Amino acid sequence: MNRTWTRYLPAFLRQKLEGRLALQQAIGNTGWLFADRVLHMVVGLAVSISVTRYLGPERFGLLNYATAFVMLFSSIGQLGLDAVVVRNMVRNPSCRDEALGSAFLLKLLGAAAAVALILVAIVIVRPGDRPTQLLVGITALGLLFQTFTTIDFWFQSQVRSKYSVYARSAAYLVVSAAKVALILLHAPLTAFAWAGVADIALGSFGLVIAYRASGLRISSWRLSSTMARELLHDSWPLMFSDILVLIYMRVDKVILGQLAGETELGIYSVATLVAEMLYFIPAQIVSSLFPSMVEARGANEEFFHKRLQQLYNLMVFLGYAVAVPVTLVSGWLIPLLFGAGYARSAPMLIGLVWTGVFINLMIARSSYLTTMNWTRLHFVIDFLGCVLNVTLNFILIPRYGGMGAVAASFISYWFTVHGLCFAFKPLFRTGTMMTRALLYPKIW
Repeated sequence: MNRTWTRYLPAFLRQKLEGRLALQQAIGNTGWLFADRVLHMVVGLAVSISVTRYLGPERFGLLNYATAFVMLFSSIGQLGLDAVVVRNMVRNPSCRDEALGSAFLLKLLGAAAAVALILVAIVIVRPGDRPTQLLVGITALGLLFQTFTTIDFWFQSQVRSKYSVYARSAAYLVVSAAKVALILLHAPLTAFAWAGVADIALGSFGLVIAYRASGLRISSWRLSSTMARELLHDSWPLMFSDILVLIYMRVDKVILGQLAGETELGIYSVATLVAEMLYFIPAQIVSSLFPSMVEARGANEEFFHKRLQQLYNLMVFLGYAVAVPVTLVSGWLIPLLFGAGYARSAPMLIGLVWTGVFINLMIARSSYLTTMNWTRLHFVIDFLGCVLNVTLNFILIPRYGGMGAVAASFISYWFTVHGLCFAFKPLFRTGTMMTRALLYPKIW
């Protein structure tokens, strides 16, 4: 048995893990990712409170509008390659250099195309609005640096995320300190946009160092036209699915900024800021378990579905564990932390954390669909959910403002993640498994 972190566990837990090396590795990897997100949550919350108080609802809303606008196009730069490249390297580790080299070039070309589209789109959407155009342009530069996250695919495939954690955490601490300095110096809004770009750039530089420290070299990467075509063949439906997911995750902010103004968007953005900090655990767990899910399916179909049910149960349990206490404390916690100007964020936060139950399930089901290679079905489902979400936002935001955006998110996430499972025969079983998890999320 691996005598590292497991030696700190009680004896009965060590016995449960005895000989289960893959599970030990997944838990250890999740621990590193968990530590990274806790650091981001604790430091990020403290810094975000200072930033939101300094900027006020209107300027904070404008900064979030720029970020959300860029995010709508960011999936073009990612090309849906993440899970596909990780899956391929889990199945065949010897393809590492060809897979990473081909993915890097594809992502670089995709990021350049995304930046060009963003610059054209913001001029069309906000003609003559130079401050917003400048903020969007600065924020978009971060997409070019995100190309280096290709390195993280290897660490994910080997369930060795501690190297990525070192890189991201160091960059995040430096940029967080810089944001505090910007507040003390009474810096303009554009300085905070540049800080966001610096966070991505430093994190990418740290990944390069971590890759070299693990004994590997980027210079060994090779571009293979055959590999590139294979990756694109499997990833393009995922890219469009990711685009659709980001649309119904971020379009609410863009529509809210357009129809209700930056102040309402700033109030809503505080609710999303806190809610998204609380979503981190499920994403890290699924990231760590994805390689073992791929292997489980190859070993035994029933064993694979047993693992999947356990994952759905865990996702719902974690969602409930967050939603219940936040519902009880948000009414006084939000004004205490962010100030009375953001008091209306509290009911919005309650709605968003309950939406988080379905977001957790979506993260788990996405890995299931990728494992099954049902990428086209993935795209159809996300397309239908996106259409519903955009439609509801246009209907509800003019009447209810930020709460309309919350209602649109809750309805569309349930519809996309759970409801639509019963509209497609291949997903009947997973829909039933989700229902079981929602009614009784047994995790023991």
